[in-house]
Amino acid sequence: METIRKLSEEYAGYLRDESRNSGTAEGIAFPLGTEDVVSLMKECHGKGVRVTVQGARTGLAAAAVPDGGVIMNLSRMNRVLGMRFDGKTYYVTVEPGLSLLEFRKMLSTKRFDSSCFSEESREVYARFAKDGEFFFSPDPTEATASIGGMAACNASGARTYRYGPTRPYIEALTMVLADGRVLREKRGGDRAEGLKARFVCDDGSAIEAELPTLVMPKVKNASGYFVEPDMELIDLLIGSDGSLGAFTEIELRLQPLPSFIWGVSLLFEDEASALDFTLGIQKEEGYAALEFFDSDALDILRSQKKKGAAFAALPEIPPRVSSVIYTEIHADSEEEALERLFTLGSAFEKAGGREEDSWIARDGSELDRLIFFRHAIPESVNMLIDQKRKSGLNITKMSSDMSVPSGELKNVMAMYRSTIKELGLKSAAWGHIGNNHVHFNILPDSEEQYAASKELFKRWAAWVSAHGGAVSAEHGVGKLKADFLTVMYGEEHIDEMRRLKRLFDPKWQLGAGNMFSEKEGI
Repeated sequence: METIRKLSEEYAGYLRDESRNSGTAEGIAFPLGTEDVVSLMKECHGKGVRVTVQGARTGLAAAAVPDGGVIMNLSRMNRVLGMRFDGKTYYVTVEPGLSLLEFRKMLSTKRFDSSCFSEESREVYARFAKDGEFFFSPDPTEATASIGGMAACNASGARTYRYGPTRPYIEALTMVLADGRVLREKRGGDRAEGLKARFVCDDGSAIEAELPTLVMPKVKNASGYFVEPDMELIDLLIGSDGSLGAFTEIELRLQPLPSFIWGVSLLFEDEASALDFTLGIQKEEGYAALEFFDSDALDILRSQKKKGAAFAALPEIPPRVSSVIYTEIHADSEEEALERLFTLGSAFEKAGGREEDSWIARDGSELDRLIFFRHAIPESVNMLIDQKRKSGLNITKMSSDMSVPSGELKNVMAMYRSTIKELGLKSAAWGHIGNNHVHFNILPDSEEQYAASKELFKRWAAWVSAHGGAVSAEHGVGKLKADFLTVMYGEEHIDEMRRLKRLFDPKWQLGAGNMFSEKEGI
């Protein structure tokens, strides 16, 4: 049975995540299964000790950064526990510490460690091994993310444009509450009656909850608790940022892998044409991803390519190009893929593009090169920020994660540009323009600029909220966007969320500071 270890220097890395923020903790534990998590939760609950649940610490909102107490790191709970087949679809049950990268390898090679499978799961596995190719569609930029972390923030990625975020691909969850009780929810199972919900634990005890009355925006959204009248109760747990419990088992739904996956990068000489193209192609179907890179991001890539080494494989970007849009075609036949490629070409030409300004990847190596191009920019910006920190600047990465309705895409881009210019800041923008969700990254040159950037993000949150958008589209709220969540929903609805959390976590022990702070009297 795993015990809580003193947080020595050996474990100092667990005080941080990819947000580049750091916290404090007195102890750390590495449970190996649900029983360990139950035992550890009971111990901490009895002592009134805070618990921060961690996965791979790839999050950008500091949800995994501890605020005192004990870290419960689930990275060693990384087994595949079983499979099932319902006559049409395969489902795989995994532990939360399994990384997306490892899971993808298992799916592509069809090699699972089935030592803990039931006989029924082994039979399904044998069938799966002889069947076609399947994949798990959520694809956050950091493939080393854990499945549990993805469930905790309802992670997305480029292919969300077609397939949606993590939530609809989670079929069942096992979650351990702060007092050690075990809660299990599944798709097609328990539902709310209006906004009244009843969660039943394994021991027969129940949580009777009144769900918040907030109305979620109709955009890509990972801001706060998911709430809808008559909702499936599993959906409240997904995206709860480690504030309600610790996931210990997650059943995932697979999909058949498309027979044809082509990547297409389109080069534009001005941003306005790229936006016009986006608004035109959004009306079409069949594209898995629609990604954007602005002129500042492209300049960073040009600089990295000149440095050689890891970035030497980046494609050459002509100096006249100021914007790039990457899209991915998924089709079940070559005829279908060609039809979608033709539609892309027509829309590109209509927006002023030329055939020679398109890169098309039809095989694995070419596609990998374009995907590398897409992932190189956030990695490059992280490196730039780390260099500034090493020079003595007390700054962290400042990256927006806001989405808006389609009718506001041009307006929000203009708002970003004008306010950045007003403050004289440097930036680089990229991301999921198909979902009207572009990450604007501020690159401060001083601590004064860093402070100004923080205030700027609050202005952005207010603007986006007022125009029907979401302050967090895919990274979750964590600790860094708690103020933004209040801007988006208002204090009254945040209080409703507080009351809901209190039912699951009476002593307010889990994920302290994530989404909102504790409030006296609630």
